Amino acid sequence: MHVLVFSQKKKEIKKYGIKTIITTETIGTKTITDSKVVYNASGQVIEETNYNKEGVLKSITKYKYNKSGDVIEEMEYDEKSVLKEKRYIKYNTLSEKTEELVLDAKDKLLKKTVFTYDGRGFKTEKRIYGSNNNLISTKKVVYSNK
Repeated sequence: MHVLVFSQKKKEIKKYGIKTIITTETIGTKTITDSKVVYNASGQVIEETNYNKEGVLKSITKYKYNKSGDVIEEMEYDEKSVLKEKRYIKYNTLSEKTEELVLDAKDKLLKKTVFTYDGRGFKTEKRIYGSNNNLISTKKVVYSNK
């Protein structure tokens, strides 16, 4: 999930003590809530709420962070606040994402993504595995000065 927060940066969110940003859209005389983002004291997104085009709740995603400020857990809930999907993210000592697990509400593995980096910290490979831990795809990246 990506958050659209116009020009507000994490540093500004923290500096001004912003706790919530609500985005609305007005068409004619009708104003509809588009999204709501809740921040912690460090300026990190801890909850993101999305609404459909009618302004009805579509989904809620909650985030947890490690001490380095990296997202380590995402929990996505449906419009009835029922847990739909879980994401667990692992990082190496350089805060580079090394693995992402996607599970359903009953902890059944849906997808696993593994990332590999070279000595410069450039991502060189992304492998995606299915629910049976079977390799689905491999994407390789080659860097060149030419």
